[in-house]
Amino acid sequence: MSPHTLFVSDLHLDDARPHIVEDFERFCAGEARSADALYILGDLFEAYIGDDDDTMLNARIATALHSVAKAGVPVHFIAGNRDFLLGSEYARRCGMDILDDATVVDLYGTPTLILHGDVLCTDDAAYLAFRKQVRDPAWQAAFLARPLAERRAFAAQARDASRAHTSTVDMTIMDANQNAVETALREAGVTRMIHGHTHRPAIHDFTLDGKPVQRIVLGDWYEQGSVLRVTRDGIDLQALATD
Repeated sequence: MSPHTLFVSDLHLDDARPHIVEDFERFCAGEARSADALYILGDLFEAYIGDDDDTMLNARIATALHSVAKAGVPVHFIAGNRDFLLGSEYARRCGMDILDDATVVDLYGTPTLILHGDVLCTDDAAYLAFRKQVRDPAWQAAFLARPLAERRAFAAQARDASRAHTSTVDMTIMDANQNAVETALREAGVTRMIHGHTHRPAIHDFTLDGKPVQRIVLGDWYEQGSVLRVTRDGIDLQALATD
């Protein structure tokens, strides 16, 4: 396969969907090992409660990702709204590095802004208030000091609250705001953006300040895999076949 860089996001890996976990393990054992790099743009897990969580799922994913890194493929991670507590210890186990949200990378000569995407959903004020709270270092330190059982209970409650919020809010509010997209592109000084979070895979081409720009939205892995392949010649956003 020609040189290519892979992007995935919103895998939401969870014991409740074992076939998706297996799909990701196969992805890591296959195509991912031949890439120039693998970028995970957040929400690798359905819920992540700290690097000290000793579940078998966390161990399996660390093993799968470490095999990619061991094959010589750099693995990069940006935290999402479900795994913002993923820290340096777990990243080390995976053989990956953690990037800041809204990072610019050079993809075969094209500077590209990559991010999870939740900060673009500026119409969802309730979510942004929650995000500000849980991203606070003091809040995180206090949460991680709780026993694992308490953290697991909190994560379950948070998932229920998220589902309730999603069911009652206009879906357009939870999509990326166009003004926020344009502001992010201008501030980064680039003409291409890749993000996840909204679970609305698509390639959006439009004009900004007289220049053609592009926003690529990655798909989620709830029912099937989704991967973006970037080469010197272009991009390919596809759903992955599952068993």
